[in-house]
Amino acid sequence: MTKVKATEANHVLLQKMENGICGHAFAKVNLFLHVTGKRPEGLHLLDSLVVFVGIGDSLQLLPDPAVSLKIKGPFAEVLKTEPNNIILKAFHLMQNYLSSGRVMRGGQMTLTKRLPVSSGIGGGSSDAATIMKLCSQLWEMYFSPLEWLQMGLSLGADVPVCLAGQPKRMQGIGELLFETPVIPPCWLVLVNPLVAVPTAAVFKQRQHESFSPPAPSFPEGGWANVKDFVHYLKRCRNDLTKPALELQPVIADVLQVLQETANPLLARMSGSGATCWGLFASEDEARHAAATLSQKQGNWWVAATPVLENTETQLMAGNQYIGGKVIDNQPGDKEKTLTKMGQVRIPG
Repeated sequence: MTKVKATEANHVLLQKMENGICGHAFAKVNLFLHVTGKRPEGLHLLDSLVVFVGIGDSLQLLPDPAVSLKIKGPFAEVLKTEPNNIILKAFHLMQNYLSSGRVMRGGQMTLTKRLPVSSGIGGGSSDAATIMKLCSQLWEMYFSPLEWLQMGLSLGADVPVCLAGQPKRMQGIGELLFETPVIPPCWLVLVNPLVAVPTAAVFKQRQHESFSPPAPSFPEGGWANVKDFVHYLKRCRNDLTKPALELQPVIADVLQVLQETANPLLARMSGSGATCWGLFASEDEARHAAATLSQKQGNWWVAATPVLENTETQLMAGNQYIGGKVIDNQPGDKEKTLTKMGQVRIPG
């Protein structure tokens, strides 16, 4: 490294140390989810198409000798009573890889929680993946793709795909990630009745159900347009819908209202629920549908957002509503200088 480049690198490092770094934790949506089996130790095997959308939580990390987590935002109160937040678990995991001579082994973390909790759109997993990336950048840590995968999987099945940050076909217990054809440009309207549905409870509820075959193979040439994409998705399903409905019958109301009010090309539940989505070909249709739904169902959380090719740009694009009012997606003053966080290359 030349002297000039070394000076520039030192300047960047000093800026990090002084101002900290920020990133967005984008929501994850399952467009289909088949439960294909179960391991002897009890972990379920899945086949799912995972995409990321342009809304989510935000995280800021500042160097500090101690470790602290501040939570703010529309859904902050729900998490403040949680004894062992997954963000703290992820942070401590990264700390374990720091050399013993490092002075700054702690950090001040601030989470702006915009996504509903236990809602089937990977909020916690995406938060964990984001803090892992921020730690690796702040502390200049480097890991192999296999190491990233193993670290992510130790925190949860959805963390590896959230580290990847782009559309993936996820199989196994979350450790098998495969490339997908390019997803045609489209928007989703997300609706959550603000009821929590813990994933473990949903899997327990379906314990006597039979397993499904994997979803059909992706078309060799990809999808020509949104209609082709929807035609493929209609051949798939979400196997967790039935047990989630048994735990929270209101999910059926969400799907019905979404279909009747917004008339999407397709409507389905994401993950283990209770968030459901409607797929639209255009931004205008999605935004109009979300605004209409939010006015009619003022006690629900509603969002209109694009499906992202990747999360590298770290830009939010979409509206979120609670009680018919728009939640501002724009970051606060301290979050305006977002670091550019590329995807982690996960083997697959």
